[in-house]
Amino acid sequence: MIYSRSAEYAVRAVTHLAGLAPLEFAMAKTIAKETGVPAHFLAKLLQDLARDGFLKSSKGPGGGFRLAQAAEEISLLRIVEAIDGAGRYDRCPAGLERCDDKALCGMHDSWMELRGRIIGYLGGTSFAQVNQSLSEKRKGQSQARIAVKAQPRVKAGSQRKPGIRKNRKIMLGTIRADSGR
Repeated sequence: MIYSRSAEYAVRAVTHLAGLAPLEFAMAKTIAKETGVPAHFLAKLLQDLARDGFLKSSKGPGGGFRLAQAAEEISLLRIVEAIDGAGRYDRCPAGLERCDDKALCGMHDSWMELRGRIIGYLGGTSFAQVNQSLSEKRKGQSQARIAVKAQPRVKAGSQRKPGIRKNRKIMLGTIRADSGR
């Protein structure tokens, strides 16, 4: 995985919050339920993200969490680094003390290329983009479900080809006759 489970959960939560109306708050338990993140764990992550300035929190009825800035301004990389720490991708994937061209590491050259692509993707992708993509996929799934429901239901077994049962008996008879030799 390219980031920790904690960062994955934070990404799911921020994606959910990016889908809310601008001043709308969501309760932690609602976010947990809709994102599949354990509620006790999510509450801590949301508090950390609020402390880091990514989220605003409000107590009481109608309270919860919302984005502190526009979803277009928050990249995946900023949230991953807030949870996992900056420099996560600067470490050697083989566990060597340093990661540079002088280190004797067979993974370094290919890792540097991959690392650049990962950082480029995470840094260049905003939560507005992630939420837009998710919305489009949900819309596509809803349309597919509607299309499936609109198809006439066929009674189980009613689409058998004529003669299959007869052919099957002949085949079984042949197999039994052959195995008796």
